[in-house]
Amino acid sequence: MPDFLDPLHLLNSFGTLALAGLLLVIFIESGVLFPILPGDSLLFVAGMLAATSAAGAAEAGAGQANFQLWQLLVFIPIAAVLGGQVGYFIGRFIGVEMFKPDARFLKQKYLDEAHAFFEKRGPIAIVIARFVPIVRTLAPLSAGAARMNYAVFSIYNIVGALVWGIGLTLLGYWLGGFPIIQKLLEPIFVAIVLASLAPMFIEWWRRRKAAKTAGTDDGAAEAAAEQA
Repeated sequence: MPDFLDPLHLLNSFGTLALAGLLLVIFIESGVLFPILPGDSLLFVAGMLAATSAAGAAEAGAGQANFQLWQLLVFIPIAAVLGGQVGYFIGRFIGVEMFKPDARFLKQKYLDEAHAFFEKRGPIAIVIARFVPIVRTLAPLSAGAARMNYAVFSIYNIVGALVWGIGLTLLGYWLGGFPIIQKLLEPIFVAIVLASLAPMFIEWWRRRKAAKTAGTDDGAAEAAAEQA
């Protein structure tokens, strides 16, 4: 996988500032216009590293990253909440004109996916979106652009940040105590990414199927009209 999607490589690149780097990535991915970052696997790895000794972390390739669980459980939700709030205000006051069909990162199709996700599920989408890569970054933008009530957004943003940030970190912390998990890091990262993308793929497949059905129905109606 690309280096910026490899959580261990990303943490190593921050060196002794691994905690600050981790929080910066979480902040950016939570709503600040860069939707392709390894948020889910990064939380899992951070929790796992917190569960290992310094020697064990080095063996796992974590370099100088040496997290304490209390730091992660306190600061990760804060970074996630702040990122979501900034994303909301970007969408509300700046808009979404920076998204272009041919853009490298800010693709229009990403925003369309997030908007459809948000429209279908309502405010609870802010919580659900935390577990869906790309959508979790763009849902706050969509909420702001749609002028969703700020208090309502803030409540769901906080709930989503707590459930996502604490839940995945604790999962990594618990599983990090098993030596076999440390030996299967790469397959676990891939599995986390695939599981995270599954809701978006399912949503895309449903819309594609619905579009085909609608096209078939329109074709049948036109044929019937011509015969009449």
